[in-house]
Parts: sequence; structure tokens; C-alpha cells
Amino acid sequence: MVDKIGNFDVAIIGGGPGGYVAAIRAGQLGLSTVLIEKDPQPGGTCLHRGCIPTKALLQSAHVIDVARESSYFGISIPSASVDVPAVLSFQKKVVQKNAKGVEFLLKKNGITTVRGHGRLDGLNTIRVVDENSTEKLVDAKNIILATGSVPARPGFLDFTNPNIITSDEALQLDTIPDKVIVLGAGAVGCEFASIFRSFGSEVVLVELLDRLLPVEDHECSEELLRSFKKRGIKSRVSTRLESAKASESGVEVVLAADGAEPETIEADILLCAVGRKPVTDSLKLDQVGIKTDRGFIPVQPNQSTTRGHIYAIGDIVAETAQLAHVASAEGIIAVESIAGMNTHPIRNDRVPNATYCHPEVASVGLTENAAREAGHELKISKFPLSALGKAGIVGKAIPGFFKIIAEAQYGEILGVHIIGPHATDLISEGCAILGLEGTAEDLAHVIHPHPTLGEGMMEAAHGLVGGAIHM
Repeated sequence: MVDKIGNFDVAIIGGGPGGYVAAIRAGQLGLSTVLIEKDPQPGGTCLHRGCIPTKALLQSAHVIDVARESSYFGISIPSASVDVPAVLSFQKKVVQKNAKGVEFLLKKNGITTVRGHGRLDGLNTIRVVDENSTEKLVDAKNIILATGSVPARPGFLDFTNPNIITSDEALQLDTIPDKVIVLGAGAVGCEFASIFRSFGSEVVLVELLDRLLPVEDHECSEELLRSFKKRGIKSRVSTRLESAKASESGVEVVLAADGAEPETIEADILLCAVGRKPVTDSLKLDQVGIKTDRGFIPVQPNQSTTRGHIYAIGDIVAETAQLAHVASAEGIIAVESIAGMNTHPIRNDRVPNATYCHPEVASVGLTENAAREAGHELKISKFPLSALGKAGIVGKAIPGFFKIIAEAQYGEILGVHIIGPHATDLISEGCAILGLEGTAEDLAHVIHPHPTLGEGMMEAAHGLVGGAIHM
């Protein structure tokens, strides 16, 4: 006999940053809510296999980098080394602290949680199967699909080879490989290339397109390429992976750059970071007449699907960025729509990007090329971080810059691009400026504290309205 649970106002399948945020918001609005999650703890990929554990590794990588340069700051650290078990212990502590925080918030807001895999079993029913094959039926007036994504595993790679891995396995490596090939120079690939290099690995970063971080402004890509080269990361852009097979050292890869003869290189590990695949096959969407496009679900601005009471958020949604903060925002939109509130749909040109490699890269709004393709007449200003008083305090030979793209006639800011230390924190000011439709003149008149790296934003704005002061 199958147990029945219900009848809820909202049922959510998936407890990642989209699902658990949606659940909390629903609880705040007084909606009876059930959250269905397959993992032992909520948080999804972001918390357990993505954002949080990766950034913990990046912080450990940053610490070892600073230790190696400690003499610049007048500090003597005779010997600094990477203790892999201790690094993984730190990572686990960070993840667990966050997971317990999410569990507390769900309990605080009166959310019912059900453990197991959920799938649609009718227009208002979800069938949940737990690890013991026990089944439950959950009834709800509204359903939110938030099942997220998994690393793409392209068919041209043999993932039965333990030396060919994705980011999931990379987070659990208990030794530091001597040599790593990273396939894909998006955010995930660049972050892991940075981590491995800081930990002492030889790194080859391979990208099919003609630059690193292809979604970012071309000048940030160029600066990152230069910085990676100085760090000893070998970046191969405009390069195809022809084949990969097992070898004595681990894996043998054949690379073919545009206009060049194929090259064979060996490494201990091949890390595939070529994107993520939406988890929708198991949802049984066809049973309720919801169609997908390559696994992605088309939605309306309020996140509803072709079935008005069934919503989709996060990595499974068509034509939105696969980012945790997007999933969270979409979760709030879906719940507020269910509650009958006026919602503010996602604007893709206001979604920030953040890559936490060294140096960090972050942006919001249009790139220079995208703005020109959209027909805008532009004013552009760049200000180097090295010209800031704080730069020499933060470290030796700080790379990077602030770049602001503004519409020429009225000065409305269309895009902000930052590469350098703390770029992923500094971009928040750019998000606010674009969200408020601010102009270069508005930003130039905002006094920034001194000495800070954030002054670079003000200086770049000054460059648009009369000239940067410190350059």
C-alpha cells in the first residue's frame, strides 16, 4: 500500500538553491509546502557538489599562494605545503555548516521534507521513491520542478576510465595529480585549472572556442589568458580534443589546434568541464503534456510551464543561465506568482557572472561586442587595479581592471566587467547600478572609501565623464 501525503499548496521537487529558497519563501507567505529531495541533506549540487565545495578548495588554493608570496608582506613562512586530507576536511566542514543552516531554515518556516526521488504521477500528484524502494504519493495544488543538472558526459569520452572525470569526482580527489588536462574553459574549467595549479599540478587547459571564458567580455578573456600564462597554466584555445584513451600514466589525449598538426600529450587526469545536463528525464513530464527542448523546459516569465500550476526553475529551464543565484531568484518568482503577487521576471541582461579562479572574473550586463551588435553607440572606460593605492597592499603585481560600458548619448551603464582580486564581490555594485538604470555620471558622483579596490569602479566612471583621477 502506498502512503499518501497532502494536500499541500506547493510541492517542490529538488532541494537545491532554487528548490529550498522557493520552499522558504512559500513558508514565509503562509503556503503549506513540501520539499522532496533525494540527497540526505538539502542544498543540491551547489552546496554539495558545486559552488560551495569548489570555493572552499579555491580558498585553500589562495592561502597556499599567499604563503608562497609571504616574504612580500614581510612575513617568513619557511615551508608551506598542501595537506590534502586537511583541505578536504575543511571543505566538508564548510559544506556541513551550510547544510545545517538550510535544514534549520526549512524547519523554522514549517516546511515538510520528504526524502526520495520525485516524479510526476498526474497533474497534481508526485510519486516519491526512497532508497528502500518505499513509495509515497504527494498531492499539491501547485508543483515546482527544481531538479537541477549534472555534469555533461559527452559520448566521445570513456568515463569508465577512472582517470577521465567530471567536477563531481574532482572534488573528492585524495591526492594531487602531477599533470591535469582540463577540457572546457568556462567557469568550472577555469576554476579547477586554477585550483590544480595552486596545489602544484602541471595544467593544460583546452578550449574549442577562441578564448577562455567565452561568455565574458573579450578583454577580460585576454587578461585571464595572460595571467594564466604567468602562473604556468598552458591554455590551448581554438583546439579540439580528437581522442582520449588510457595510458600508463593515466590518460593519453590527442589535441588538434586550428591550422596545426595533431599533438599527443599525457596526463594523470582528464577533467571534463564542457557543461551540464538538465535532470528532467526521470520527471515523467510527458504524462502531463509538458514538452522539453533537449531536456530543458520552456517557461513563461512567471516560471510557469504549459501547465499553469506546474512551474520550473533553475538549471532545467530553457534560455536562462545555469547559475545558483538565478535558480534562487526564479524560485521566489514562482512562489510569489502562486501567492498571487506581482512578480519581477528575470532579465537575462541583469544576471551577474562570477568565476572564482585566480584572478577572479565577474560581470553584469552587456559585453562590448554584444552592446555593439545591439546597435548601441558606446563610451567605454577601463581602469587598471595596479593604479589603486590598495593594490600594493593586497599583493605583488596585481593583475586586472574595471571596465564600464555605457550608452554614448545619455551615459546609461550597459555593462560592468571586472578581473582581479575580489572581482566576484566587487561586481555587486555593478548589479545595483544596472538594476537602478544608473548612468556614468551617477556612479562618478558616488564617493567610495579609500583605500579600497572598489575605488576602481569610481575611477572607471570618472573616465567616462571627464577623466580618471589616478591615471
